[in-house]
Amino acid sequence: MSPEIIWFAVGLIAAGLLAGFAGGLFGIGGGIVIVPPLYWLMTALGVDEAVRMHVAVGTSLSTIITTSWRSLATHTKAGAVDFEVLKSWAPWISIGAIAGAVVAGTVSAEVLLIVFGGGLLLVALQMGFGNPAWRVASELPTGALRAVIAGAIGLLSALMGIGGGAFGVTVMTLCGKPIHRAVATASGFGAAIALPAAVGYAIAGFGREGLPPWSLGFVSLPGFVILGALTAITAPMGARLAHRLPQATLKRAFAVLLAVVAINMLREALA
Repeated sequence: MSPEIIWFAVGLIAAGLLAGFAGGLFGIGGGIVIVPPLYWLMTALGVDEAVRMHVAVGTSLSTIITTSWRSLATHTKAGAVDFEVLKSWAPWISIGAIAGAVVAGTVSAEVLLIVFGGGLLLVALQMGFGNPAWRVASELPTGALRAVIAGAIGLLSALMGIGGGAFGVTVMTLCGKPIHRAVATASGFGAAIALPAAVGYAIAGFGREGLPPWSLGFVSLPGFVILGALTAITAPMGARLAHRLPQATLKRAFAVLLAVVAINMLREALA
């Protein structure tokens, strides 16, 4: 086994442990904390600059397939999922996710970096300053507006490699859904995004040059296995620790860290 493959596996293990723990501790989706370390790992290993961000995003989406379904099942057992919202929003979210994978196959790494950095900055601002009590409407939109908003959540999430929870929860709470109901229902958004988007990234990257070892298009198969397994192990550890620490202070501190990461990725894209 070559040193490059060994270091790739070691890096994936470190990224998986960090991503799962941080996701459980701060209650945020795995993609937000998986994509940056995975991108830096690809950079350190000399993966072609033209595909490294695509692989980071595609691999992140593949790990969300299992974690989102597990999360949805857990929330369903607790009776917290609003299936009326999920049934009416999920098809449009999936369509947006497919469109996002198609777009990702045609744009440069710089564009993906800008989209991820900009989206991450929005998530950081929401985490640092958002208030679940804020409202802009008493109920969720329907008809064409629902299709547009849901499609945009799927599109942006697929381009960023995230499960859509951050944007979905924000939309639902702004439209009158209680926070616990919004979090539970948004776990289903991840299920609607991850599978079609990951398949789309695998197809879009098929046959591309410069991919890391054992990749299926823009999806790293070792990344799918290792990250998926380790995030499932360490996320409960982070969640248990979260109950013993001051959440408001922690989230503001983590929001600052996310903002720094976002600005750094934007700087790299624009440099």
